[in-house]
Amino acid sequence: MPSIPKDHTTLVAAVKAAGLVNTLEGKGPFTVFAPTNEAFAKLPAGTVETLLKPENKQKLTEILTYHVVPKKVLSRTLRSMIKDDGGSYEIPTVSGHMLKATMKDGKITLTDENGGTATITIADVEQSNGVIDVINSVLLPKAS
Repeated sequence: MPSIPKDHTTLVAAVKAAGLVNTLEGKGPFTVFAPTNEAFAKLPAGTVETLLKPENKQKLTEILTYHVVPKKVLSRTLRSMIKDDGGSYEIPTVSGHMLKATMKDGKITLTDENGGTATITIADVEQSNGVIDVINSVLLPKAS
């Protein structure tokens, strides 16, 4: 993965454990909703450590790819799609699950399939193969 700030070391470790480094360094384009270390710390105690174990690679991969959109979506475009769709926009992710984007207090909020939310705190960090949006919570797909 391209330049990731120091507050994303947990995300980088998870991407490595899931074997997704080559994928995310690929041609793209991608939009990555990147949870901070603080976002991962909000998960119940032991969750991250459990997900990083080799036997949980498939679940970890599903969670991480839930944070990736298979195209470059800048925040101004996402804001327009939310407005054009009457206040919310369904985003298909690489995992095959959906995120719902809405506006709250002037910021883009993402809602996962379980009702959990994350706010984009830093938008449009341009990369050679897409864009990174920093988010303040980890999003979780509905258990299959």
